[in-house]
Amino acid sequence: MNKVHVKKGDNVIIISGKDKGKKGKVVVVSPKEGKVIVEGRNIVTKHVKPRRQGEPGGLIKAEAAMYASKVMLFCSRCNKPTRVAKKVQENGKSIRVCKHCGEEL
Repeated sequence: MNKVHVKKGDNVIIISGKDKGKKGKVVVVSPKEGKVIVEGRNIVTKHVKPRRQGEPGGLIKAEAAMYASKVMLFCSRCNKPTRVAKKVQENGKSIRVCKHCGEEL
């Protein structure tokens, strides 16, 4: 099983590609492929054929998957992209924290 450093609902910043520097929220994570879909980013145009009578076809704009290595977790407290650090609590549970400021992510 492959692991991905981001989870669904995380705020991320894109570090490479056509949307470099833009922020967004992770909608879908696919660990098997190592890809994520970020809300409102990496928009592509799809040619869609109408399947039922009355259904419109044509060009549809949709979010495409991108490799998880192209995104970095974004800390809202220190306002910087950050790596994930693990911190063990007293009860033995592990939580994700910001490398810079220690804020829980």
